[in-house]
Amino acid sequence: MSLSVAVAGASGYAGGELLRLLAQHPELEVRTVTAHSNAGHPLVAVHPHLRSLASLTFQETTPEVLAGHDVVFLALPHGHSGGIAAQLPESTLVVDAGADHRLESADDWAAFYGTEHAGTWPYGMPELMLADGGRQRRELRAARRIAVPGCNATAVTLAIAPGIAAGLVDPGGLVSTLAVGPSGAGRAAKVSLLASELLGSANAYGVGGTHRHLPEIAQNLRAVGATEVRHSFTPMLVPMSRGILASVTAPLVAEATADEVRSAWVSAYGDERFVQVLPQGQYPRTADVLGSNAIQIGVGLDEAAGRVIAVAAIDNLGKGTAGAAIQSANIALGFEEHTGLSIDGVAP
Repeated sequence: MSLSVAVAGASGYAGGELLRLLAQHPELEVRTVTAHSNAGHPLVAVHPHLRSLASLTFQETTPEVLAGHDVVFLALPHGHSGGIAAQLPESTLVVDAGADHRLESADDWAAFYGTEHAGTWPYGMPELMLADGGRQRRELRAARRIAVPGCNATAVTLAIAPGIAAGLVDPGGLVSTLAVGPSGAGRAAKVSLLASELLGSANAYGVGGTHRHLPEIAQNLRAVGATEVRHSFTPMLVPMSRGILASVTAPLVAEATADEVRSAWVSAYGDERFVQVLPQGQYPRTADVLGSNAIQIGVGLDEAAGRVIAVAAIDNLGKGTAGAAIQSANIALGFEEHTGLSIDGVAP
């Protein structure tokens, strides 16, 4: 018998992608969808591509509406999940796709989000390498609260973690540049996200250490084993609806050839279904991961600069949000980790 699911904030891009993936999940059945301004409207009026869920109507986002389900996914704006989650039964699996429960430090939360810290939940990045040799998935088994990682944090963390774990790179000299699709900014109407503003242009945002995913990335890399993380992080909005291409570089601190560098990444991710290390000399495209739960990574050595470069591509709505949420929920519920998720993208 399928477990009952509610998706809060289901009218947004992340909520819509959760619904698309859940519609194909053999063990989970979406019974309730909630929204704010769209409450009372049919789901297909907002997501006309989700015809298999045409019988559903958006309800108000309240604890009373969400309670009574086996699993609740929260796809709410930052700062809105904590209050709702606190009122849901402890026996319910609650998966927060927002930022409210990602950070361990209340000071970091206050500095980057400016509100009261809602607490810390087990972190939903199963493939995250841990300093003791384990993986983060062990913390998700039988969990009833899960914090889904940020999309940029996923791309950067998984791209460079093997180099840190192997002692090959210095996380004190980390530089990341990301090309990011505007769906990562949500579905709210903003002038900067209009097609006439985006098409034919690219612009940096969150420059100079201000982006909210920075403390999350540092937290992850410390979990891998970094003692000090100094990270120059520059995301750029580009005219593609979804996807992230992250170029991450760090100083090489041990003598190694390009083959030896790549070998560290292959060894780290050889058993990971959703992390694909490309052959030597190949680097990923966002087009090849769209619609999938995969992250593709190309890694090489810039000998002239003395730096390792790792380039990662993910779908920000897939592996970057909804896919990670379902993958983590599968682990918590005792299902096969890949249930309902694909490594295949959509082309062209």
